[in-house]
Amino acid sequence: MHAVADHSMLIQAARSGDPTAIARLLTVCQADAQRYARRHCLASDVDDAVQESLITVMNKVGALRAAAAFSSWLFVMVRRECLRLQRLVARHDSLDDGLDAGQTERQLASRPDEALRSDLIKALESLPAHYLEVVLLRDFEELSIAEMAIRLGEPAGAVKSRLHRARALVREYLLGH
Repeated sequence: MHAVADHSMLIQAARSGDPTAIARLLTVCQADAQRYARRHCLASDVDDAVQESLITVMNKVGALRAAAAFSSWLFVMVRRECLRLQRLVARHDSLDDGLDAGQTERQLASRPDEALRSDLIKALESLPAHYLEVVLLRDFEELSIAEMAIRLGEPAGAVKSRLHRARALVREYLLGH
């Protein structure tokens, strides 16, 4: 019972905007979010879903109306993020339905160099910062996944997943233009 009261007080403090309480709340709820995401996300999306959900908690916990609703609210956010990531994968797969890898490479290679370079710059500029960062570390600084994980302070699997998703977004952008 004491732990439940402490948890409720922590949520209340976070709702009032206390940065220490928000940080502690994120730490406390991360394991629950991780477990929930493992049941509802593709394995490669678990870390991304949890990270995006915790960012939402950090930004919107003040709008939560009742501390007792926190767990349900957190799980709804994780579930929505899992679904969003699954839709991204499905959309990416639908792009591949009509094109094999060779056709895709030929389609991109048939563009004039300047047009392809310009589109690539625009594709990179369209990426959210956390995706652009991994592309730059891997493809421009030529760091390994392990080196990137150390630099970013994240698990190698999360870095690898983010890099895959970033490249998929660049590819989608290039094929759409």
